[in-house]
Amino acid sequence: MVKTMTEIFVSSDNIVSPIGFSTAENFSQLKKGITGVKLNDNKSMSDHPFQAALFADEKFYQGHAANSYTRFEKLLIASIEGALSGTSVSPADERTAFIISSTKGNISLLETEVASDALNKRISLNRSAQVVAEHFHFKSKPVIVSNACISGMLAILTGMRLIQSGLYDHAVVAGADVISKFVLSGFQSFQAVSQLPCKPFDAARDGINLGEGAATVVLTSNKAFSTGIKAAGGSVSNDANHISGPSRTGEELYLAIGKALQAAGIVAGDVGFISAHGTATIFNDEMEAKAIGLAGMQEIPVNSLKGYYGHTLGAAGLIESIISFQSLKEELLIPTRGFENSGVSQVVNVCSSLQKTTAQHFLKTASGFGGCNAAMVFSKQ
Repeated sequence: MVKTMTEIFVSSDNIVSPIGFSTAENFSQLKKGITGVKLNDNKSMSDHPFQAALFADEKFYQGHAANSYTRFEKLLIASIEGALSGTSVSPADERTAFIISSTKGNISLLETEVASDALNKRISLNRSAQVVAEHFHFKSKPVIVSNACISGMLAILTGMRLIQSGLYDHAVVAGADVISKFVLSGFQSFQAVSQLPCKPFDAARDGINLGEGAATVVLTSNKAFSTGIKAAGGSVSNDANHISGPSRTGEELYLAIGKALQAAGIVAGDVGFISAHGTATIFNDEMEAKAIGLAGMQEIPVNSLKGYYGHTLGAAGLIESIISFQSLKEELLIPTRGFENSGVSQVVNVCSSLQKTTAQHFLKTASGFGGCNAAMVFSKQ
């Protein structure tokens, strides 16, 4: 007798970004072509103006004990509150897992606080996870996922697997990152930051824009709690190529894509669109294009949302997955802002204008430093 895998449904979600404090508000802004990326002249972050999607203030959270939380923690709390308000899943249930995704967490405190043992504890992701868990009275011990730019997707996949293992019935998966001088200067040192709004997959692309934001997805095995989207399958792989440079062949991301499709029980032709990582760096977009070609998905519409949000690091996989949930529901695919002429060696069907879609499934991809790759399939229930 073959044991069938537990189905995992999306019960609720939320996005807090510079263009909106709810999923509905964010999707509405994207349909209008509104972007959070703009020129910032902030000497505390950079000696020169830079393009990024940053919050103008901290009004995203002004609730209980706001002064005791860092900016990073406030972002997480605001998004989790928004998601929990739309579901019957309770953080007080011992069968509810809590997963946090971030690449940098409170690292910006190093720029503003005096070095001390207390600061060392405060900047740890473990401490932030404990603080946020206590705020919501989670009974389960928080799980932290910090694996470069696939962190958000890996956190969703971890939530799926924890539920399918039988340890939990639900999982609250939240991701956030804030931009600081430390973060920006790191990417500038790689000469990876564009001086202009980024152009994913375009011939004139020359680097990323960074962004800050938070997002939360509530997963459940209870079909009655579903909002109509199912997390169908996923996989991760590693290039073992270079600490910061992706694979030159795309074979490793292709491997993750193939395993994700297999886990979801579909084939390449069933995928209605691809939500790509699409950072607008020379090497990332080329690698993704090669992986898409190897998977036989050259004709499937592809979009990147980096032109609206910038690269939100540990929140990126969550934000971009949630927007794609809305694309399935509203049958509307958001275009790739900044794309004009293809600049990759393989044929990729980059979506450059708002278009209707009858997709039943979409593929989400991501890649990051250290050669990590992730691919997930989400489906209409």
